[in-house]
Amino acid sequence: MFTYTDLNGNGCGLSFKKNAFSIIPKHVLVLAKYEGKWLLTEHPERGYEFPGGKVEGGETLEEAAEREVFEETGAKIVNVEWLATYMVQENAPFTKAVYTATVQNFDQNHLNMETNGAVLMTEEQLLANNRLSFYMKDLGMKKILEKVSEREDKW
Repeated sequence: MFTYTDLNGNGCGLSFKKNAFSIIPKHVLVLAKYEGKWLLTEHPERGYEFPGGKVEGGETLEEAAEREVFEETGAKIVNVEWLATYMVQENAPFTKAVYTATVQNFDQNHLNMETNGAVLMTEEQLLANNRLSFYMKDLGMKKILEKVSEREDKW
């Protein structure tokens, strides 16, 4: 398990082994690619970030991942695979399941609701971007991106 402190000062744990935490994930985060570029969304206040959000009643984590990506970007994803889980030690600790996926296509008529929509970035653009959301800048995200890079041949 990898432990770190996020940019808000919360203790965090990151594991690439399933069921590493006693708290069941109720949030998802999705690292998806389209034609070799990362799919991000632009949150009006936080900046650029990978899509994700809360699991709704009756949904599996994978269904939540697909729904959140679509709602935030208009993208339909396939090959959704669990990668990691991380826990944030806030007043009410929570865990988030991290998935990888491939963008199959975009709904050209998609209306953005919570975000400013889809943004595609190369690896270089992502690493050099100064408008990333706070969680995109912490050590946990660095570890997650390293793990994805190790699995890139399976992408």
